Amino acid sequence: MSISSPTAIGLDFGTTNSVVALSQDNAAELVALDVPDARNPVFRSALCFWEDDGRHPGVPSGLAADAGPWAIREYLEFPQDSRFLQSFKSVVASASFEFANVFERRLRFEELGQLFLAKLAARAGGALDGQAARVVVGRPVEFAGSRPNETLARTRYDAMFAGLGAEIHYVYEPIGAAFSYASRISDPATILVADFGGGTSDFSVVHIAAPGAARRCTPLGAAGVGIAGDRFDYRIVDHLVMPLLGKGGSYRSMGKVLDIPGGYFNDFSDWSQLALMRNRRTLAELDKLRRNAVEPDAITRMIAVIEQELGYQLYDAVGQVKRALSSSEDAHFHFAGAGLTVEADVTRAEFETWIAPDIARIGDAVDRALATAATPASAIDRVFLTGGTSLTPRIRRLFDERFGEERIATGGELTSIAHGLALIGQQDDLAAWAA
Repeated sequence: MSISSPTAIGLDFGTTNSVVALSQDNAAELVALDVPDARNPVFRSALCFWEDDGRHPGVPSGLAADAGPWAIREYLEFPQDSRFLQSFKSVVASASFEFANVFERRLRFEELGQLFLAKLAARAGGALDGQAARVVVGRPVEFAGSRPNETLARTRYDAMFAGLGAEIHYVYEPIGAAFSYASRISDPATILVADFGGGTSDFSVVHIAAPGAARRCTPLGAAGVGIAGDRFDYRIVDHLVMPLLGKGGSYRSMGKVLDIPGGYFNDFSDWSQLALMRNRRTLAELDKLRRNAVEPDAITRMIAVIEQELGYQLYDAVGQVKRALSSSEDAHFHFAGAGLTVEADVTRAEFETWIAPDIARIGDAVDRALATAATPASAIDRVFLTGGTSLTPRIRRLFDERFGEERIATGGELTSIAHGLALIGQQDDLAAWAA
């Protein structure tokens, strides 16, 4: 299929990856984006900033930026002279996040988002230059964060996407996946869509009618929880790395020995917060803590990782061991940098013990989705698992145990949402799926 003048754009702006699809005449296709040495529809949701003063010939001096895998490439080449941000979607509903310090500038969430969208469009080879009538943007059922502010998230999204110059419609991400799955089947079915991303896990119960019906997909109920792949990464860092950076340690204050506050370690273990720790205030607080710590070398290592911008390398090592545990019963974790070396053998059983509390909360969210839909598990014909974290064996086993392996369907783990959102954009009444 070739779409020269799309009627709708489906945009899956994800915590870890973003994907765009175009639709026309009841069909949709993914947009192949430029990535280093290739074209791929999956674009990493990351930004890299630098102060260009001769770093790249022909580029004017001043603040420069790039996005996606190009941001990663830039950062890896000049880590200490760059400001690298990833998983920034995780702070969209956080009232405590006001701006990111980028050298001498302070950038609000919507400014980060607008820049990311502009860079993504520039890598689309002109595919997004045509004026589409509608842009359908996916959003989680429940935003990430301990106390997510839905109104604030919507305000920030409105500002971020306003520059696209089209009607903007928001739809729950699992509803997009449901439309994509519906395009693959012909029989009516009641399905549970389970979408596992980087920041959130979202669930929707949807009835799919036979092709040709006035309304192909009818949402019956939904629920979500701000737990997904990033939380699993946090568990690995918390168990393997944080004890070497002072977690569980003590410091001296006014003649007393006190526990080191846990907030520093919580931020360090969170992708979206670690990059933000590289600011004068936080580094000054950590240096004061180091001077009073019972084991100052541990805090010194934490400061070095932050100052030397090694967060990406750390979480790349985490991602490698997590992916290895999806296909093997054991894996080796290795990270070295800033005077810190971590070598550890990890078993899948250990990892599943670490994430057990998270799996329990995910299971509770599934129960809530079924309850809001007034649909028992026995009435679900298919469970469609999507999103990168759905490949985690413990996630798959959760659904095998509850619904039976024969009812599980998979496919398009990273692309089904954008594909379905583009199909939704062609519907006559988008209000039926608005979120």
